[in-house]
Amino acid sequence: MQSDFRRRFRLAADDVAYIQRVGMDTIRSHAADFVRQRLAPAHPARDGHQTPMRGHPVFKAQHACACCCRGCLHRWHGIPQGRELVPEEQAAIVALLMEWIESQPPSPASSRRNSQQGMFDF
Repeated sequence: MQSDFRRRFRLAADDVAYIQRVGMDTIRSHAADFVRQRLAPAHPARDGHQTPMRGHPVFKAQHACACCCRGCLHRWHGIPQGRELVPEEQAAIVALLMEWIESQPPSPASSRRNSQQGMFDF
């Protein structure tokens, strides 16, 4: 994305810890659910305001990838508004979100915590 706003999104240490705790399969399942429930309808409830800025790693990915509302999907990805997303579009959005999540470097705080845990691992 060529947007200063979108480039500033990063996973925080608590996001990384959550992903490690629940696993990537669960994160992918959450992403699919969020896309199906919040983006796929032709006229989503609260469109333009349905994706929080924090609270789940997928929410950050949605903002970073311009997959947070139908307006952004149209503006950045050319997906028309006013019609339901087909399963292939939903799958492509989930794949994009997962690619972004997987590409994120560990945050410094999570790296420090992981290295400190290993120091006393008997």
